[in-house]
Amino acid sequence: MKSLIVGACLAALFAVQRQPGSQLDRLPPNIEVLTDFGERADISPDNQRVAFMAKSFGDAMVIDLASRRIRCLTCNVPGAVFLRVMHLASGDYILIGPDHFENIRVSRTRDNELWFLSRERGSKPVKFHEKMSEGVAVSKTGLKVAYSQTHEQAPDVAPGASRLVVADVKLESGGATLVNKKIVYESADNRCTLEAQDFYDRDSKMTATCYEPQGLASVMGLDVATGVMTNFSKAPGTYNEVEGIFPDGRYTCVEADRQVDTLGGARGSGNIDVWKLALDGTGKDFVRLTHFNDYEGGKASNPVVSTDGRFMAFQTAKTTDPAGVGYGILLYWFRK
Repeated sequence: MKSLIVGACLAALFAVQRQPGSQLDRLPPNIEVLTDFGERADISPDNQRVAFMAKSFGDAMVIDLASRRIRCLTCNVPGAVFLRVMHLASGDYILIGPDHFENIRVSRTRDNELWFLSRERGSKPVKFHEKMSEGVAVSKTGLKVAYSQTHEQAPDVAPGASRLVVADVKLESGGATLVNKKIVYESADNRCTLEAQDFYDRDSKMTATCYEPQGLASVMGLDVATGVMTNFSKAPGTYNEVEGIFPDGRYTCVEADRQVDTLGGARGSGNIDVWKLALDGTGKDFVRLTHFNDYEGGKASNPVVSTDGRFMAFQTAKTTDPAGVGYGILLYWFRK
């Protein structure tokens, strides 16, 4: 027993420590800075552009990857307070956020809703008149979306419960509506609060995050037709938020705190980095992609993967900030 205690003490003494500074000063050759501001990137289906938010409760932007020119999509909306922007397969955009800012909690939960923005220059956002929770899954090939709802957005959902809804986007003159809305999964209580993330396997399946008590989370996968939900991360007691599917549907990116095992620190959405997880059901094939959390106060978050699988866009962030807040978009090249 004494030798075990000594061994544990020595392991703690020589544990890896977080370094001062930032990984931005020590980027590997396959990572480049795309913008020095912004958050919540989304890659266009043709992989030519990256849309992103200038800041939380702010304007939506888009950058052309060839010219690196940035265009504001919502600067014609006085006092825009959007939280997310995503590409539709049609070239139009989905926006998420409230129509006005009240306070961070209410505006991110009760008042959070879906908007349509035409790709035509000068267009203004149009409400879908649908409240929803957190983010939305958007098909890369068709006009299909999925989103979650809790009691705060939909009074018919029981307190503590949540549900996933799939719908089609019907384009109309100057706007769009949601049709064929269908509840595809329901969670009865806050042991699993759902957030839709990505479609895969020809939109027949989707990934979702199951937020759990004590600030933890698991990677889930839903068969939309059968309603069967699978836990892919299989790592109870840790934080695993699914973000960004690979085009073959066999792997996904995950915001995970697995490095806390060696670096120390609190579990949860603060100490995270981007990992790659195989959707094989074992939960064992986890590969770390970024190392921003190796540095004091740093983390990488909100990854998205191009439809050709050549690169990933993600953001640099701080461990002390709310989820989603970022300070610049980066590109991670799997191959050039």
